Amino acid sequence: MKLDRLLEIREENDLYQKDIANILKISTGTYAMNEEGHDTITLKNLIKFCDYFNLSLDYIFNFTNSKSHQNQKINYNQEILCTRLKEIRKQNKFTQTKIGNFLNIDHSVWCRYEQGKTLIPTIFLYEFCQKFNISADYLLGRINEPKIISK
Repeated sequence: MKLDRLLEIREENDLYQKDIANILKISTGTYAMNEEGHDTITLKNLIKFCDYFNLSLDYIFNFTNSKSHQNQKINYNQEILCTRLKEIRKQNKFTQTKIGNFLNIDHSVWCRYEQGKTLIPTIFLYEFCQKFNISADYLLGRINEPKIISK
């Protein structure tokens, strides 16, 4: 999964990959792989990146051209994430098995995301948001009002 805006933001701020790696406390090689799309950045590191530059995940995911939301919170709330994943799934009449099939994972894996036992991977969050046209920042509790994204 390549997130083109990682590179754009880094270059806008006249930073090197090693600078971003230091901010995220990961190796330069790992960050380079993330930025180039050879490996997907973890959700925790993506949130750190967004918090550092005061950006929304929706902007990084290219769901909006607005760099941040009004009253945007930093970090995320695991309880809110679990609740909202489940609510959105149910509102759309998806079972855990159906969402698992959509993401090509076992339903028990999805169940762990909804229970907060495992943090949802970035790629699955992105796909979930696209499928249901919902803001990643809303799901993560970084904003309070649900925002519909356009594909």
